[in-house]
Amino acid sequence: MASLFQVATQPMSRRFANIDWFLFAAALTISILGLVTMHSFSAENSFFWRQIIWIVLAVIVFFIASIPEYGFLRRTPVVMGLYTVIVALLALIFVFGTVVKGGQNRFDLGLFAFQPADLAKLMLVIFLAKYFARRHIEIAHIRHILVSGAYAFIILLLVFLQPDLGSAITIASIWLGMVLVAGISWKHLATLFIIGAIVAGGLWHFGLHQYQKDRILTFLHPLSNIQSTGYNAYQSTVAVGSGQVLGKGIGYGTQSKLQFLPEFQTDFIFASFAEEWGFVGVMILFGLYGIIIVRILVIAAHGYDNFDTLVAAGIAIYFISQFIVHAGMNMGLLPITGTTLPFMSYGGSHLLTEYIALGILMGMRKRARPTIQARDETEIVGAVV
Repeated sequence: MASLFQVATQPMSRRFANIDWFLFAAALTISILGLVTMHSFSAENSFFWRQIIWIVLAVIVFFIASIPEYGFLRRTPVVMGLYTVIVALLALIFVFGTVVKGGQNRFDLGLFAFQPADLAKLMLVIFLAKYFARRHIEIAHIRHILVSGAYAFIILLLVFLQPDLGSAITIASIWLGMVLVAGISWKHLATLFIIGAIVAGGLWHFGLHQYQKDRILTFLHPLSNIQSTGYNAYQSTVAVGSGQVLGKGIGYGTQSKLQFLPEFQTDFIFASFAEEWGFVGVMILFGLYGIIIVRILVIAAHGYDNFDTLVAAGIAIYFISQFIVHAGMNMGLLPITGTTLPFMSYGGSHLLTEYIALGILMGMRKRARPTIQARDETEIVGAVV
């Protein structure tokens, strides 16, 4: 209580001195670009006004989340407790969840819907960071890879059964990425790929729904059935390609404005943006995501300990994988999986989770090791003196 009181009574400039304003500005700019794209869909849609509320709440949550130092996340009971809560929520969704467009992946709370799969991605990052931070020397033993994989697989399976293939792919990417960062051997990596191929074959025959198989087959043969399973992929690639160099202009994107492109506010917001802003706008968007990832990796490089470094690296993997899956399916490079674009797509659950993740990084920066630039400046001053 005393520490919380001390934080509350600190001057505003000192309380948020740990904020990486370049990182925050890049994320907020992407959110605003998404807001502008939504507003151009139709003057009568409600996505724009609801998203304003979500962005405001997300920014507030970001600053609140940036206040603690998160030393408590290093405690095993805390991490195991959070993991148990997430698994319980993912299990309860099959009992109390609302079915929307064939997927039972959210709790309808009246004013808003909550998707625990979004929070599960961040929780998995923290859990794996805790696990590997204590075992980074022993990662060469395949036992730790299998144990960490089992924890991740429980979450992945519950998400996959909703079914939410896009989130399941992100969860698998988070685990694989963090295992690689922790230091897996090439022999074990090859074994994982073999196991993955076997699991993929099993899922194809026994796990995937027919519409999910159709999406993958459509990806392999995109023009085989444009009027049915290939419709979304075809319209998305048309939208991206029709933007050309400078785009059609804000509000002049025919694919989304005339609703040829389904789910243009969530799963295909990248295509909607590309149509209106063109290649130049897409490069700007890529640059903003590049700033976010680079700044997060800098935080990872100067983490106070292995736990902080792994959390930052895991969050970077989380954003990268979700960005690649979303942009790839919008450009026809990957199958349609139904994945939001970080900071940009419509929705509250993923947006709040992403800003909470950034807030946690800001809190961890309070104990970060000095940067190379700061050390160089100190050495120069010492040499002059």
